[in-house]
Amino acid sequence: MLWFAAGGLVVALVGGLAVFLSRGTTTPPPAAAEAPFAAGGDGGGAPPDISSMSPRERYDRLFNRIMRAAEQGDQATVENFAPMALSAYGMLDPKEVDPDARYHAALIRLHTNDVAGASALADSILRQQPTHLFGILLKGTIARFQKNQKALDQSYADFLARYDAEMKANRPEYAEHPRALEEFLKSARAAKGQT
Repeated sequence: MLWFAAGGLVVALVGGLAVFLSRGTTTPPPAAAEAPFAAGGDGGGAPPDISSMSPRERYDRLFNRIMRAAEQGDQATVENFAPMALSAYGMLDPKEVDPDARYHAALIRLHTNDVAGASALADSILRQQPTHLFGILLKGTIARFQKNQKALDQSYADFLARYDAEMKANRPEYAEHPRALEEFLKSARAAKGQT
C-alpha cells in the first residue's frame, strides 16, 4: 500500500511541475503567426491597418504571401490564401488589371491546379499585348505541365523571338520578375541548342 501511495505522489508532483512549466511559455495564436498583411510583408509581426492600403497593395501582399508559401512547400497556406488573393484581384480597378496583375493571378491559379483559369489569364495578357513575355512564359509553363512538347517548343520559339525587343521596352513588371524570365530564357535557349 505504501508503494502505491508513493507512486501516486510522484505522478502528482510530475504533473504539477508540467502544468507550472507550461504556464511559463507562451505561443502566438495561429492567426497572428499567419497574418498575410504583416509588417514588412514577411508574415511576421503585427498586421498594419489594411484599410489604409489600396486594393492593389492588398492583392500584392497576398500574392507575395502565397509565393513564399509555395517556395517553402506549404501547400496548406497556398490553398488558404489563394481565394482571398483571387477575390482581391476581382476587386481591382480595371485600370489596375495590367499584365503584372494577370500574371500574378495566373501563378496563383497554377499553384492551386486551376490550369484552365491560368490559361485564360495568359490569353488575356496576349490579347492586350501580343508580344508580352509573361503571356508566352505562362503558355510555356502550362504546356510543360501538360507535357505538350509541341506547344512548349512554340512558346520557346516565341519567347526567343520577342525577348530582346521586349526587354528594351523596359516594362516595370519585367524588373519585378527577373528570375522567372531568366530561367525561361535559359530553358528556351537550351531547347534550341543555344548557349
